[in-house]
Amino acid sequence: MSDASASSIISSEPVETSLFLRKHAEGSPPTPSNVDPVTDSTDDSPLAKLNDVRSRLRSVIRGKDAVIDSVLTAVLAGGSVLLEDVPGVGKTTLAKSLAALIQLDFGRVQCTPDLLPADILGSSVYQPSNQQFEFRAGPIFCNLLIADEINRASPRTQSALLEAMAESQVTIDGECYRLKQPFLVIATQNPSGFEGTFPLPESQLDRFLIRLSMDYPDAESEVDLLLDRTADDPLDQLTPVMQRDELLMLQSMVRNVTVDRKVAEYLVEFVGRTRIDSRLRVGCSPRGSQMLLRASQARAVLMGRRFVMPDDVQAMAEQTISHRVSARSVSATNRETSLIIADLIQQVEVPV
Repeated sequence: MSDASASSIISSEPVETSLFLRKHAEGSPPTPSNVDPVTDSTDDSPLAKLNDVRSRLRSVIRGKDAVIDSVLTAVLAGGSVLLEDVPGVGKTTLAKSLAALIQLDFGRVQCTPDLLPADILGSSVYQPSNQQFEFRAGPIFCNLLIADEINRASPRTQSALLEAMAESQVTIDGECYRLKQPFLVIATQNPSGFEGTFPLPESQLDRFLIRLSMDYPDAESEVDLLLDRTADDPLDQLTPVMQRDELLMLQSMVRNVTVDRKVAEYLVEFVGRTRIDSRLRVGCSPRGSQMLLRASQARAVLMGRRFVMPDDVQAMAEQTISHRVSARSVSATNRETSLIIADLIQQVEVPV
């Protein structure tokens, strides 16, 4: 999703949405006496540190504020991210910067056609000294896995990530291994049609919470980017500002964010339209509805709220649902599918 389209969705606040905000605020339960990590604004609160992560990311990735917010929303929701665009626009830099700012164990895999599932998951190696097999964990045993150019890997290797992204576990040689928490994948891919790429199947795409397009920076941001790198790389100066436990705390708060029934009905009505629209061959599944709700809850936390607004659903609909539906036209691009989703969400009446 481009910055322009993202800003147009987020900034357009209907009167009905404002009424919803006032009504919900008036009916909100009293704030408990203990400190709430979502609404606490002190400098050492988890949310303040998350905002610090956001500002530092913006100093490295120029002109992509909407993309950065979407990636942080996915991190809060505990979901994986698929960044799709041409090489050289900052996809891997964004993933590496996030790993540098949040103190998480991270691994990186450069996907190639000859990459095997064992290269990601790990394998058992025979030890002559004790005549036993010893398991050696692969790079997937981390908190954040960066999968570079995932669609250059073979479908067999791509499928090695399915269980990990869906259930935070992997099964190797009949043995089940739980992954560290939190666990998420930030994968980058080149556009379909590039030489040496294998399109991700629908089952694999569905495991990603959101799919984003970095797009080219505007001229002013590109000038700033060039000047930033005249002496050294800003990425080398990044140090952790947030701890793993603080991220886990915010992720647990996401699951407890209040969702008004009217907002849930608003979301379901939108999803229902994807199933009957003549432009779409396959609509959004109930799992897609759940993912959109979780993303909306995460965005509420990112904005410092304890309840979901229709604006949250609007802002996350395009990037959460567009890769979970199929256009009727076989020649339709990802961008055209995203425009259909953006059109459908605007057709649904905003609850009051």
